[in-house]
Amino acid sequence: MLVIKAIWSFCLVILFLLGWSCEATAGELSERLANFPQWEKLTSVQPASGDLTYPDWMAGNWLVTSKLVDLVAPLAPDIVTPGFEANRRQLNQPVSFQVRFIKQRLRGAQRQRRSPVSGLKIIPKIDNNLPILIADRAFNSLNLARAYLGDEAVLSVKIDPDSPNRQITLLRGDRQLVSLVTARATETTSDGKFITTEVFQQLFKGASRPYFNSVESTTAYSKLSTSNPAIEADQVTAVYLSPQDPDYFTANSRPVALYRYHLEFFPSQLPTTPQE
Repeated sequence: MLVIKAIWSFCLVILFLLGWSCEATAGELSERLANFPQWEKLTSVQPASGDLTYPDWMAGNWLVTSKLVDLVAPLAPDIVTPGFEANRRQLNQPVSFQVRFIKQRLRGAQRQRRSPVSGLKIIPKIDNNLPILIADRAFNSLNLARAYLGDEAVLSVKIDPDSPNRQITLLRGDRQLVSLVTARATETTSDGKFITTEVFQQLFKGASRPYFNSVESTTAYSKLSTSNPAIEADQVTAVYLSPQDPDYFTANSRPVALYRYHLEFFPSQLPTTPQE
């Protein structure tokens, strides 16, 4: 049970597990963040496939400082997730870790084009050998996991070679956290914010019985005019019950826990790969 509680502090890992995106209805994601904590289950996302391309201003190595600034249990006291009350101790406590975003050439990548007259999206164009900016998922997730759970608790992070959307975090004691990104969307606002959302399934294996849940993360990145930090982000992680949970129908597609984080990205010259 203690390990399961610790996993809830690890929800932020999804920040760096994004993939190729669809564009959300204009303003929907930013409106969703503005309406916190009045959330219902997100429906306007598309099946996840491939890697997400980040804006060029996110390229490079970063030291990220994350703080939990708010948490809400909308269905309490009837339904409260494991570790929710314990996570109150993390309010306004900074957690730091290294991440990086790298260029990759992706043959056959699809780039959306817009009509020069109407601005509407038209049939994607195939660009061969197109360079894209992606998250270094294994590096980022391992650093993040160890920052939250401790170096000794996390053995390694593995990305499925056939799908960047499936990740396995190996923990001590023959425990595993399997994360599968199932849907996502992005949005770029008029003031330059880059907003992402993704929905994924989590399976924690190794306890007396497997533990399932569904998680959604919505994050708004903003490029700043300073270098200290250079980027900031507002993130909300929403936890939903899986159909296997006895309270699933009681929750009725509403989140059972909401965590809000503030992130700051500082330029880093440290390319060190975490030790496995």
